[in-house]
Amino acid sequence: MNKVIGIVLICIGAALAFWGYDVYDSASAQITRTFSGDTPIEAWAGMVGGVVCIVLGALKVKN
Repeated sequence: MNKVIGIVLICIGAALAFWGYDVYDSASAQITRTFSGDTPIEAWAGMVGGVVCIVLGALKVKN
């Protein structure tokens, strides 16, 4: 059962990381970064959350 949970976490993590990068690379985020230098929090949350899910999933699959 742990391996199934790990695989699901890896899939969710990959989707979150992709979504976070998509938000980071959007036109509105590029304009915001140009003028204020800020990155949208959704981008950081998606990318960091995705990496955390991938790492946790890999640890579950490994065990």
